[in-house]
Amino acid sequence: MSATETNRLIVPAVAPLYRSTHEIVETVLRVVAGVCLVVHGSGKIADPFGAVQMVEGLGFYPGVFWSPLLAVTEFLGGILLAIGLFTRVAALATTIVLLVTVYFHWVTMSQGFSGAEKSIIWAAVTLFFASRGGNAHSVDARLKKTF
Repeated sequence: MSATETNRLIVPAVAPLYRSTHEIVETVLRVVAGVCLVVHGSGKIADPFGAVQMVEGLGFYPGVFWSPLLAVTEFLGGILLAIGLFTRVAALATTIVLLVTVYFHWVTMSQGFSGAEKSIIWAAVTLFFASRGGNAHSVDARLKKTF
């Protein structure tokens, strides 16, 4: 953190704390987002018939095609996001899935964004990692490649 950035902080005394923790906090957010996506995707994998009905209820037809695609994207994307491998690709794929879910929630439910709050939050988080990629604490950084 440069002197200019330190001067922009509301409480400049926290600059050392910010400097020492910002990468760890970003890593924790990436891992937590990945784990949550894995859990959510595994629910669709564990109950495929319920997932098909849920997907068709949102307006994705045929549900037999879309449900496994969404489940694998969330599950595999969550694993990749958590470990930081192909971080940008995994985050972008899950962002697209989440934004499409928000759109269909809004259009088919005719209730505004009712019930889509979690998808909006997670879409914002995954969009952040799609733009930033994995940080120094990711497999991408160890491979020294930007995907």
